[in-house]
Amino acid sequence: MFHYLKYFLFHVIGLLAASALYLGDNWIVYGLIVIFGGYIVLDAILGDDTTTPEYKHPAILTVQLWLALPLLSLIVFSFIWQVSPGDIFGIGEYLTSITGYDVLAAKAAGGAVTTTCAVLMTGLMIGLVGTITGHELTHRTWDPVSMFIGRWLLSFSFDVAFAVEHVYGHHRYVSTTKDPATAPRGRNVYFHVISSTIKGNISALELEAERLRKTGHHPVSIFNSVLRGYLMSAFIVALAYVAGGVETMLLFIAAGLFGKSLLEIVNYMEHYGMVRNPDTTPVQPRHSWNTNKRFSSWTMFNLTRHSHHHAHGDVPYQELRPYPEAPTMINGYLTTIVVALIPPLWHKLMTPKVLEWDEKYASEEEKKLAAEANQKSGIPALMKHV
Repeated sequence: MFHYLKYFLFHVIGLLAASALYLGDNWIVYGLIVIFGGYIVLDAILGDDTTTPEYKHPAILTVQLWLALPLLSLIVFSFIWQVSPGDIFGIGEYLTSITGYDVLAAKAAGGAVTTTCAVLMTGLMIGLVGTITGHELTHRTWDPVSMFIGRWLLSFSFDVAFAVEHVYGHHRYVSTTKDPATAPRGRNVYFHVISSTIKGNISALELEAERLRKTGHHPVSIFNSVLRGYLMSAFIVALAYVAGGVETMLLFIAAGLFGKSLLEIVNYMEHYGMVRNPDTTPVQPRHSWNTNKRFSSWTMFNLTRHSHHHAHGDVPYQELRPYPEAPTMINGYLTTIVVALIPPLWHKLMTPKVLEWDEKYASEEEKKLAAEANQKSGIPALMKHV
């Protein structure tokens, strides 16, 4: 039973975030600190999870993924209510009447710091509850329910294009120069967020246009899932505007873009500096940075076991193996995100790991590619290994 329940931890975290957004004022600040800090501390003290239990009722683990959509909708609504000028649907008055806690007074007491923390917390939830779950669901191309829910989850971060580019582009070209999401050695994370976002959307549009031409449909039509995805995101933005006006709409856009940025930072971490020739070498576990930190694994549906995911993209998250022999990133996901956001620290810690990858994991062909990449990026090439 525990192995089923551990994957419901992300529901608890989501409900904690929604509760903090309704409580308002300092509770939002405390909530952000507890959630973000909790990931870092718990990953540090709980160690690695290298178990792969057998699940006799996998449908439970699919349904709990589906529950992410109502959960994220609740979180985003609580955020929009918190930053809007009015009391949408009288929610504040109702909560005050049944709890005795004056949520309207707490909402009015919040200032710029509270609003900033609310944007960051909501963006973090859009990334954790929305993007990570949407990633898992949109890999299930054979399941229309999972695809529908996954695409809506991605729409909160303006990234339904991810469902096309990631599955049909990234998984094909990962760890090569053809993949927008793979960061070359020496790249700054902030540049990568912008570059990967722009090139990823272009790639998604090209892939979808190619698919539609083969099926006899025009790329600019209702059949284009990428364009429909943009409309889905626009619909949510419009709801934010109706609920609270221009300021509320802009704050939601900021939260959504922060959630999208988190995805690109994660892409940056997961394949930074990896090299591969797509024409001669299939994707293997060594082409992704892995981590088996327990809390990240449980609350991110084994996204941490990225090496197995890329080696076998159709394997459901509960069956992913830890691959302890795969190259490992700095720490758990949120800890590594913090490090990535400090470029000097990132390069100081990652350059030795990248050079170790060249020596320990790269094939002979990849050693040559790595030497070229080191030369271009300014990383000293280990010529003795080429």
